[in-house]
Amino acid sequence: MTSHYSHISIDKATINELPIECFAGHIHVLESVEQARCAVEALRQHKMLGIDTETRPSFRKGHTNKVSLIQLSTDTDCYLFRINKIGLIDELRDLLTDPNVTKIGISLRDDFSVLRRVDSFEPRSFIDLQSMVGLYGIDDMSLQKIYAIIFGKKISKAQRLSNWEADQLSVPQQYYAALDAWACLHIYEALQQGVEFYYTQSKQVNIEP
Repeated sequence: MTSHYSHISIDKATINELPIECFAGHIHVLESVEQARCAVEALRQHKMLGIDTETRPSFRKGHTNKVSLIQLSTDTDCYLFRINKIGLIDELRDLLTDPNVTKIGISLRDDFSVLRRVDSFEPRSFIDLQSMVGLYGIDDMSLQKIYAIIFGKKISKAQRLSNWEADQLSVPQQYYAALDAWACLHIYEALQQGVEFYYTQSKQVNIEP
């Protein structure tokens, strides 16, 4: 455990020197209602899921697009729901409001804000990593920095501003989206298991008493 550290942070230069993390599981791109319903049934077999969303970037001041993609991940599979094509179907909305399935993400207030522009719902059983990592001495709040501190690997953000409403998601987009959701679950499991953070002993990481 690392709770005896008061302040742990990492800088961008250090992150850029780390090996790139890759999602090694199976990716399922869901573009029809029937595919999405089958995916929800599979996801309901799990008690904990990683979650993230992607939205097509807007380069107009004051304008935000609706969410394009919802990613839900288990330890081995990530399901990419193309909301811009199928909407927030009832089965998926029920999963997001199910108190018996814990969804783990980061900066969830932002995700909820864009999701409610698609359909009104009351999220239940969510854990935001930003409200959790401080208990372990981590000052940084971004997914990339938290992941680097715990695992010593870099999550590339190269696809973040790509077109998430493209007719077909590119392979790099798919792996980027899957990794973000899976990483949230991976971080939560590591914290719960009390792993020793990979970078807490490194001089490249700022650790203050």
